[in-house]
Amino acid sequence: MKRIVSGMRPTGKLHLGNYEGALKNWVKLQDGYECFYFIADWHALTSDYADTANIKENTMAVVTDFLAAGLDPNRCTIFLQSLVPEHAELHIYFSAVTPLGWLERVPTYKEQRENITDRDLGNYAFLGYPVLQAADISMYRADYVPVGKDQAAHVELTREIVRRFNNFYGEVFPEPDALHTEVLTLVGTDGRKMSKSYNNTIELSDSPEMIRAKVRQMITDRTRIKRTDPGHPEDCDVCKVHRLFVPPAVADKFDGECRNALIGCVDRKNALADALIEYLAPITKRLNYYRDHQDEVRSVILEGSRRAREEAGRVMADVRRAMRIDWY
Repeated sequence: MKRIVSGMRPTGKLHLGNYEGALKNWVKLQDGYECFYFIADWHALTSDYADTANIKENTMAVVTDFLAAGLDPNRCTIFLQSLVPEHAELHIYFSAVTPLGWLERVPTYKEQRENITDRDLGNYAFLGYPVLQAADISMYRADYVPVGKDQAAHVELTREIVRRFNNFYGEVFPEPDALHTEVLTLVGTDGRKMSKSYNNTIELSDSPEMIRAKVRQMITDRTRIKRTDPGHPEDCDVCKVHRLFVPPAVADKFDGECRNALIGCVDRKNALADALIEYLAPITKRLNYYRDHQDEVRSVILEGSRRAREEAGRVMADVRRAMRIDWY
């Protein structure tokens, strides 16, 4: 089977945007590929190094959401980056062959240095995170990395680093390909992209009551002042999100009633909340189980990390031989 590698930083409970943008696709991929999915706790240190108090708790929350969403530790390997120290070793070797200019031109490096002003990002870890990312991917000799088209540049940099390493030491690693997926970008409760940093998310773990409360905050048609005014569903965040979670015929019916002022904005919000609660019901059921069985979640992390480290050990033995620094 072809091999997939991907990871997420432990920033806390996952939200609907995480699920639609990546996690749902991961669940599908585990049936056709050999998948390695990891929690990138070292990557969290690139920007959150000053306060590490929540990393363990957030890691447990992320893995709980992984399992609730449908990742199966019998069909994929779920592991913690820091429990496989070989990642750090390969990161050092890749760092030695990666030109500084390659890192300075990464689009997200400049963008985040300009936009994130509440912490100091002038450290090597932040500049060098693409090298660690390349090590994460290459450690398992990934054939594919599932990404949206806007993230393809990160995979291309990994390919360049691998190519340069292989030029020095022989064909140790394959050059991974981006497995482009249709990434659904969800609107958050404030009209911006759903993101934890904007505090505008609907979390996978939200109760039905919390989902209804958050949907009530969402922005509707700004031009519709009164209940009797005709609506414009194409300009309404609630209408657009509702369409994503119901059959087209249902959405069309609601759109028609909105345009003819047969329903109001509150009615559409209630319909969206109902659709989301129904959509998330299977995840909620599994989530309630794993919340009560955190020992099982911890076991998944430890067993997956053990399996990942076994594979990493085999790969690093090949790396050391190729670099002629094998002493055992």
